[in-house]
Amino acid sequence: MADTARRLTGLTAAAAALAVLTVQPSLSQPSPPPPRPVDFGRAASLGDAAAARPPGTAAAEGEGAQQNRRQDPSPRRIVVPGAGLDARVRPVGVDGQGSVAVPADPSVAGWYRFGPAPGSTEGSAVLVGHVDGDTGALGEFAALYDVRPGDRIEVRRAGARPVGYRVVSRSTVPRRELPPSVFRRTGSPVLTLVTCAPPFVPERGGYQSNLVVTARPLPS
Repeated sequence: MADTARRLTGLTAAAAALAVLTVQPSLSQPSPPPPRPVDFGRAASLGDAAAARPPGTAAAEGEGAQQNRRQDPSPRRIVVPGAGLDARVRPVGVDGQGSVAVPADPSVAGWYRFGPAPGSTEGSAVLVGHVDGDTGALGEFAALYDVRPGDRIEVRRAGARPVGYRVVSRSTVPRRELPPSVFRRTGSPVLTLVTCAPPFVPERGGYQSNLVVTARPLPS
């Protein structure tokens, strides 16, 4: 994590403001209302109370999608040995503003539970997390700065065998230009990890970019 710490030099002093992660997916099938931009600062202040199911979700979501998600075990931990990432995972939903909730604890990752779960046979399973906390200490997802294509990811699940992934890409995009494919519910299965990235500009709301890591499942 030494390399990560050096990359964050000059940023963690502003960590009390925390980052803003913009998520603006475009979904083509019946589904829960798409999440709005994620405000890491607001999500951190709300903590676990920010995981409420959005109004109208049950009506908007297709019966088949609900059944598929009921059959997929929930993720409990994510481990990336090559980058030193080892984080507990809990399910999250959206906050009162319709934004994806993020666990207040920077050592914990959030699984967006209205989308596919890791191990699903289709769609993008999304995990989000902080790079730092309000004390300036690095969060577990800061280790994503050290992840490279080819790295192995293991997701441990409740009542099921772990599933493995191999990183195929990582990219940094402006926070308002997150690819709509991040939250897709169809197509080939992938694991998508998202956190915030420099530059940090306090007067513009915090971090101005998103780091997106995409991984494909390993043969079981």
